[in-house]
Amino acid sequence: MAGEYPLAASAPAFRPAALPVSVQASRETRQDVELAGGAVLRGMVRATGGRPVEDERVTLLDAAGNVVDTLTTGPDGTFRFIDLSSGEYTVIAAGYPPVATVLRVADGGRTERDPQLSHED
Repeated sequence: MAGEYPLAASAPAFRPAALPVSVQASRETRQDVELAGGAVLRGMVRATGGRPVEDERVTLLDAAGNVVDTLTTGPDGTFRFIDLSSGEYTVIAAGYPPVATVLRVADGGRTERDPQLSHED
């Protein structure tokens, strides 16, 4: 059927693309689509002395300061952001948020508390 249609194309490891296509009645329509490869940003979070840091929260911001993605480092301290557009980014590595626990300690008593650290999801 003749008319204007949106054409979308995607493939693994490439950025998706969409464009309008005009289809004419009783004619074959050909439209080439160029897919650009998505960029990959990877790295390793290390502590003082070069020790890799596992379970570290890593956030990627675009040039405008918007959060693009957030992930957690693996056992070897590595992180990997995939399918990125070209441009300027900021990487922020941060440990666990602080945890506060209110408790009462009695004279002569023993009190024990094990704070549980975790990332908010």
